[in-house]
Amino acid sequence: MTGFVFVKSGYSSGDPHGDCVEVALNVPRTVAVRDSKDSAGPVLLLAPAAWEAFRAGLLKS
Repeated sequence: MTGFVFVKSGYSSGDPHGDCVEVALNVPRTVAVRDSKDSAGPVLLLAPAAWEAFRAGLLKS
């Protein structure tokens, strides 16, 4: 995806085979999420409000 700068989660173990996501926050009005093991694979595009709601749900569990 052109223009997105993906960053791996700070909670990542560093294991290249582990389950982790990468997130790009550098494009206005869009949060992009992808599987860190498949950088050429699909990318989930979210509105910032949807991303924040998702994160808030994770913090509650």
